[in-house]
Amino acid sequence: MLKLEDFRYTVPDETLAEIYARARKLYGKHVVHLNATYQGGGVAEILYSLALLMNDVGIDTGWRILHGSQEFFEITKSFHNALQGAKINLTEQKKKIYMQVNDNFSKFTHLDHDCVIIHDPQPLSLISASGNKKGEPWIWRCHIDLTNPNEELWEFLKGFVLKYDQVVFSSKKYFKEDLPIDQRLILPAINPLSEKNRDVSDKIIAEHIKKVGIPTDKPVITQVSRLDPWKDPEGVIEVFKLVKEKVDCRLVFCYNAASDDPEGLRMYNKVYKKAHRLVKTGDIIFVVGNNETLVNAIQRYSDVIIQKSTKEGFCLAVTEALWKGTPVVASNVGGIPMQIEDGQNGFLLEPTDTGGFADRIIHLLKNPKESKKLGREGKETVKNKFLITRLLSDYLYMLNSIIG
Repeated sequence: MLKLEDFRYTVPDETLAEIYARARKLYGKHVVHLNATYQGGGVAEILYSLALLMNDVGIDTGWRILHGSQEFFEITKSFHNALQGAKINLTEQKKKIYMQVNDNFSKFTHLDHDCVIIHDPQPLSLISASGNKKGEPWIWRCHIDLTNPNEELWEFLKGFVLKYDQVVFSSKKYFKEDLPIDQRLILPAINPLSEKNRDVSDKIIAEHIKKVGIPTDKPVITQVSRLDPWKDPEGVIEVFKLVKEKVDCRLVFCYNAASDDPEGLRMYNKVYKKAHRLVKTGDIIFVVGNNETLVNAIQRYSDVIIQKSTKEGFCLAVTEALWKGTPVVASNVGGIPMQIEDGQNGFLLEPTDTGGFADRIIHLLKNPKESKKLGREGKETVKNKFLITRLLSDYLYMLNSIIG
């Protein structure tokens, strides 16, 4: 089991001492996290490590997964998209299904805890169905970009958010002036000791690259993410076409799927169709990232990681690549600019600047010394700001302020 002491030589002793001190005030408290999926995406990855570490330092911490139908997850995916600015046909029937699933779930999931932490919009209305019968605080942890939500949907969901004691965002840009409750900033983080992020040997990297059929005769550009419209995989293909005119290379889509994302298969078919000719020539390769060591190997083997998102809550795929010392060219959206300082530890561009993306990638492929320098700086950035120990400390501070 993951223990805090495992990080003894990864982070300063002062960090560990601070965590233990904050945890002492919470001994005997019961906390529960609740989200919509146990695998696929950054939220599940964070919760897996965070829940283990919270238990290790003496806080009884549970993790529950919302049970929903295919129809429910189709609806909540449209909610996710609309909260990031997309259009939505918000019918009364959709609202009814959304609330009914949460109401049903509340009947067989008893949240008798000292604090309930709800992650993202899928289980948001659970507070109305379950209620805080003993006055325990409820926290809504929103991991997505709320800078420009669909007004009709936000007005509907805000009715539930108002019942919460606190809302936690990944950027101050997402704070809402029309939300008269306490709003807090907590930055996401990665576990450097997980299978996805730990150091691996060149031999293991080579074995995994060979196993999934990635040839080693050309430089590799990779995007690691869900096949989601907000990640702009079709735009990544256009960037790759421009890069390939100057440097003979390959593009890898290392993608994953989550049970709460029914849009994934449709998007895969759409992107694969667009890439079909280049797939047949071996220039574009699709790899299912269902193995953490495989994703780790691909991120380390790649010459450049691209993240051409049009919206982004934070983007742990960027954090992971920085940690591995792989140079990143990414969009200047959401939480990405909190991680990358343009020209210092990576490159930032507007998501519509296809030519700019191509130019930066070409530059990195032709200048390996600069790539290595950016990689070193990127790793230091993550070490100083975005490791799970810092996230754990932030959560303990928050819990002390609300239930300690």
